[in-house]
Amino acid sequence: MTSETQSRRGRDDLPFYFLAALAGVGTGWVDVTIDDLLFTALLVLLACILLGLLRPRWPWRWVVVVAIFVPLTEFAAHWIRTAKPTRGQMYGSFLLALPGIAGAYGGAVVRGVIDNLRQGK
Repeated sequence: MTSETQSRRGRDDLPFYFLAALAGVGTGWVDVTIDDLLFTALLVLLACILLGLLRPRWPWRWVVVVAIFVPLTEFAAHWIRTAKPTRGQMYGSFLLALPGIAGAYGGAVVRGVIDNLRQGK
């Protein structure tokens, strides 16, 4: 693979990285607002499933991008807002990578199955 192909692939994935970051920030905002860790985990799971379906190569990257923006959003909310998230809520947001792993790899597997069915394998 040439460096031009790698550079093009990186630019092609840029909107998906933006979507993953937006999903992480939105999930962090929902976690601060609603304060329900299970609902937040469901949102992370859904975002990672979608990203794993859309870009199945290296699904771990979607987990990293989505999961890192949730605690960053909570830390930002802690410093900006008057209604602050609790310490337990901020520390619990790091555990959101676990459903994200299941979602991203599950989405990648489903995409592989769909691609194989389309090819008639």
